[in-house]
Amino acid sequence: MTTEKSIKERLRLGFLLAGRYVSPALLAALGVLLITGFALFVPPYIGVADNGDFFRSIYSEGLYFNLPDYDSQRFGYFVKQYGIYQYFNENGTTIVSSQSLFIKAALLLNQLLFSSVVFDIRFQALLFTLLLTAAVYLLVEALTWKIARKHGYLIALLAIFMFGDTGYTAYFSSFFGESIVYVMMLFVFASWLLMYRKRYNDYALLALFVISTLILTTSKQQNAPVGMIVACMAVVLLWVRKEKLFRLITAGSLVLLFVSGVATYAMISKEFVNINQYHAMTRGVLMQTANPENTLKSFEIDKQYAILKGSIFYEPYATVDVNSPMLEKDFYSRYGFVSILAYYVTHPDKLHSILNVAAKDAFTIRPTAMGNYEASAGKPFGTHADFFSGYSVMKKGLSPKTYGFIVIWIVVIVGLYMPSFVAAFRARDPRLAQRLLLIVTMIFIGLAGILVSIIGAGDADLAKHEFLFTVAFDLVTFMAIADGLSRRLMRNHEYAADEADKIRTGTGKGGNALAQHSSL
Repeated sequence: MTTEKSIKERLRLGFLLAGRYVSPALLAALGVLLITGFALFVPPYIGVADNGDFFRSIYSEGLYFNLPDYDSQRFGYFVKQYGIYQYFNENGTTIVSSQSLFIKAALLLNQLLFSSVVFDIRFQALLFTLLLTAAVYLLVEALTWKIARKHGYLIALLAIFMFGDTGYTAYFSSFFGESIVYVMMLFVFASWLLMYRKRYNDYALLALFVISTLILTTSKQQNAPVGMIVACMAVVLLWVRKEKLFRLITAGSLVLLFVSGVATYAMISKEFVNINQYHAMTRGVLMQTANPENTLKSFEIDKQYAILKGSIFYEPYATVDVNSPMLEKDFYSRYGFVSILAYYVTHPDKLHSILNVAAKDAFTIRPTAMGNYEASAGKPFGTHADFFSGYSVMKKGLSPKTYGFIVIWIVVIVGLYMPSFVAAFRARDPRLAQRLLLIVTMIFIGLAGILVSIIGAGDADLAKHEFLFTVAFDLVTFMAIADGLSRRLMRNHEYAADEADKIRTGTGKGGNALAQHSSL
């Protein structure tokens, strides 16, 4: 009996010590680190197979495919090792992207620690894993700072379940830009949220916010709207602090973000413009109409091109040469992003149809077409990893596949956070007003990901093209659940509602009272 009591006392002491030294943020970070490390660095290794796009990212960085049967492994098996050019690399830059920074850093680490001849993609996976660990720590810290530990640990476990899912982290062992999008979205969200909570130094958080947004915007040409959206929505950060220096740095940073978005769009190569433009018509506009001839007529395009309905740019035996001068003159030159957008606006039934098509893939984290294992693992071609993928499977299976659900989700989320925003507005406290603005920014970014995908490229490869939305959805939903657990959902903190009432009746201290508690 004494021994049993002694064991219970030791366990109790152990939990108390753990609660003292292991914060919810640290628990979440360590959990994601361990799970991701096991998935990516312990056999059988998990990654994402090449769908034919890797060459654009690796050739200009001095890497090449060194497996003789590499082509046969596309889509089905991921490959972890590549050759490093030993002589002059004649390949120029195919796309301008911040992804180049991470490949170069991983290549340098590979050459220092492993080989100057063979590149192992796990060095890149290591970089992203460490960055994800830091991002999860900051995110959970922002949501659990100064709340009850029992609620904080529940939030930490939810963070591990959602953001440690291999549907997300498998991208780290690939050359897809989704790795950067995922990690940088977490940093953007966490840094802005920490500024709202007045946690850590505002200048350091602003720097992290700006750098993360820059990298996110320039990671993929599809992400060009991100910089412009953030620059416009984050103007409110100018009033978080009164110092002229902070406002000057913030204003300059926002201008830089906006310009980066414009520049990213301007630098889209003609090759990518044609590919996306082709799919926007053949896999978008024409796919939503029963009379493609009449639809083409509205764009002043010869009705004979109706035969292209449903076709893709890469077909080996195409009906027409997709790069021919004839197509350039009579097809591509007749429409663009603006004219297709105008078409959908003036044809609501077609817009409704294409939005529902987009909604079917809006909640898919991992691409269904690409496998996750190496050929040496002995798995069937195209097999998906089951390890720690409960959230991605649940999300895909349970989420309603209509854009109506997305609209309802937006209305509910904004409605839940509106009372705290109104209280902050009445108290004239710009810092407390940041939370709803951050949420709306994430929603706009997610919606931009959907609209750019369907208007710019139809239904081609939607699961990957809508990745921005699925990450934004998870971040906002995670925050809503966390704030619900900590009882902050509809108010900034426990004093906000009371102070708002006092302000209305003239008995409160106004903004000063709220400012005193803005860090709670």
